Amino acid sequence: MANNLFQQAKDAVTQFANNMTGTNEQDKQAAQNAIQAAMNEATPEEKQQLQQLQNQLEQQKLS
Repeated sequence: MANNLFQQAKDAVTQFANNMTGTNEQDKQAAQNAIQAAMNEATPEEKQQLQQLQNQLEQQKLS
């Protein structure tokens, strides 16, 4: 289960980053929610990667 949540979080951040022209605050929030859900069940290694995804998400600017 945790691995699935982890993958969903990665996919959500990737989709947000790759689609900045049509992205809105709801998409960013959805990615953040996916990260938080995965964080609750993640291994220490996954938590480190999720933190990097969170940082990446926060650096993205909405157009």
